[in-house]
Amino acid sequence: MPVVTGKYGPLVGAIDEGTSSARFLIFAAHTRQVVASHQIQISNAYPQEGWVEQDPKEILTAVQQCIEKAVEKLQANGVEPSDIVAVGITNQRETTVVWDARTGEPLHNAIVWLDARTTSTVDEILETVPNKSLNYLKPLCGLPISPYFSALKLHWLMENVPRVRQAIDEKHCCFGTVDTWLIWNLTGGKDGGIHITDVTNASRTMLMNIETLQWDPLLCRFFEIPMDLLPEIRSSSEV
Repeated sequence: MPVVTGKYGPLVGAIDEGTSSARFLIFAAHTRQVVASHQIQISNAYPQEGWVEQDPKEILTAVQQCIEKAVEKLQANGVEPSDIVAVGITNQRETTVVWDARTGEPLHNAIVWLDARTTSTVDEILETVPNKSLNYLKPLCGLPISPYFSALKLHWLMENVPRVRQAIDEKHCCFGTVDTWLIWNLTGGKDGGIHITDVTNASRTMLMNIETLQWDPLLCRFFEIPMDLLPEIRSSSEV
């Protein structure tokens, strides 16, 4: 850790992007005291009964503004932003975002974790698996077949949004949960943004093998999802 001589010592930033709001908090690393923070509400859209969506650009803008405002408060307290030695992200998990890697533009609203539009798809899948078992894929991914998780949301986007399918066919579609969308944009976006996620978020997609901690080819084939649009899986504590 770099030597920090500011009034609070080394600081840690935390992006907290939830279902109803975004926050950025700055903690003193040694005491866990919150020394600055800012929060902005996030709006939901309900296009149909049981559907819940959010604007990925609104999420990103809210996070960026929270960071800016929290840093302003930090500086007003006589502390330099350079005292922040690390930043982490916590986020709403299964919410699904797809975007154009060339332009950085979302290809559809984010489908939020509590969205239930794929309930009928689950019923169709259960007709094809032994004993109609919700736990058919559990040995691989650790999860029951459910509308809750990202794989079915991504499959729905592929089947129902033509420009998502086109971007996939033309090899310029990126998929991610909210952490991936934020990291990609905050590290450069279309100009070299890093397309990554961590094991905890990947584990909520139904596409990660819980033994290898990597995307599983069998799971991806089951949901008809090309592996090249998935982010690289990293550990939860690396740079």
